[in-house]
Amino acid sequence: MSMKPTLLILAAGIGRRYGGLKQMDQVGPSGETIIDYSIYDAIRSGYGKVVFVIRKEIEKEFSEIFISKVSRKIEVDYVFQEIDMVPEGVDIVVDRVKPWGTAHAILVAEKKINEPFAVINADDFYGRLSFNIMADFLVNSSMENEYAMVGYKLNKTLSEYGQVARGVCITERGAYLNQITERTNIEKISTGIVFRDDNNKIVTLTGDETVSMNFWGFKPSVFSFLNKYFTDFINEFGGDLKKEFFIPILITDLIEKNLASVKVLQSGEKWFGVTYKKDKKSVVRKISEKVNKGEYPNKLWE
Repeated sequence: MSMKPTLLILAAGIGRRYGGLKQMDQVGPSGETIIDYSIYDAIRSGYGKVVFVIRKEIEKEFSEIFISKVSRKIEVDYVFQEIDMVPEGVDIVVDRVKPWGTAHAILVAEKKINEPFAVINADDFYGRLSFNIMADFLVNSSMENEYAMVGYKLNKTLSEYGQVARGVCITERGAYLNQITERTNIEKISTGIVFRDDNNKIVTLTGDETVSMNFWGFKPSVFSFLNKYFTDFINEFGGDLKKEFFIPILITDLIEKNLASVKVLQSGEKWFGVTYKKDKKSVVRKISEKVNKGEYPNKLWE
């Protein structure tokens, strides 16, 4: 029997643009959060365990909201992502308040995960199909350094209320990732979808581009890469207050050096999430539509 994959949920982000703990925000008809729907979809898709990455300061609220209700349905564990979690002997700036980024968030879960695992953001609604196709990959892919990501069409991932950050992907014949570039200021304006490049020049996108929404599939082999890369990153940027170690930085380098391959799983789902406070209304509406269609029960955790 193959081992059930684990779901790693990155929930340590502070939600600066949103203002407040958006991971705890209720969007479902019976007070469910987006995380609840992700876990529900993961259980339906055959995942065997959920591990959360959180900050120590939200542990109490977090346990009250999630651990009690979900642990009856699936094995649950959590780890902390804190700024002082860096390799031994490395100096970091005392004033830093920003976490070290998404790749560091995966690294802190190393001791909790021994099986293939998926990684998602806490505040993104990915859709059941996305969990399904990722579980299928994690159970059936036998190559140790073959990883995966769920790809979304850019025009299915935008916010009506402002800029979003997306990893814009270039794929090889649609199946494997060649390159991923983090664009932090993509927005829809009257003339189309645009972002500003590194030279502050406006670049237009078609909307058909494949983008990453931070839904990744890894094997445990990724931890040795993460340890090495994070050590190098900290040695170079440990004195920087803002610089973060993002998953696409790691992925791009692994692909360029032929150390790993990343399969792009096309979801076809329409993503939604709460980047801004105003996004919440539309998320509540979309979930309500799914409940009315019978895709989810009115009360997730009976």
